[in-house]
Amino acid sequence: MRQSSIPGTHGRVRPLTLLGDPVLRTACAEVTDFGPQLASLVEDMFATMYAAEGVGLAANQIGVGRRVFVYDCPDDDDVRHVGYVVNPRLVAADGVVLRGPEGCLSLPGLEAGTERFDRAVVEGVTVTGDPVTVEGTGWFARCLQHECDHLDGLVYADRLTGWRRKRILRQVGRASWSG
Repeated sequence: MRQSSIPGTHGRVRPLTLLGDPVLRTACAEVTDFGPQLASLVEDMFATMYAAEGVGLAANQIGVGRRVFVYDCPDDDDVRHVGYVVNPRLVAADGVVLRGPEGCLSLPGLEAGTERFDRAVVEGVTVTGDPVTVEGTGWFARCLQHECDHLDGLVYADRLTGWRRKRILRQVGRASWSG
């Protein structure tokens, strides 16, 4: 029996911010207020991520320019990782560089082979300010790097080069959601 509630069950689904909105291209500010509004934001982020069938969501993807992300993502051994990090810092990204499929809730319907390290470590805090360290491998490492990029004003398409970058930019230009 679970002692705590399932993340997001008390949150509300918020509209997703799509590529083209300046908040996605701006580095997010550190969280300094650890009051009940932060806990509500995290709940809303989980609810929104689950409604959109994502595996991770950064605060700026719902229009909030604060350094927070949530995740519910498996690793390559199919172990499920569920949690969040406030004021995350990517302190390690190492191991083998792998190119794998990567998509984004802010670029709906698009995907591209993106290079990421197969191990990542993120440090930050909880909604109450307690320190937290999250280590991921494989697919989960990709998720951690992807969400940290969002908080720095980057999207996965920024990591692409050559024909992959040209193709994704062409697809963005043709997308129904693109301005």
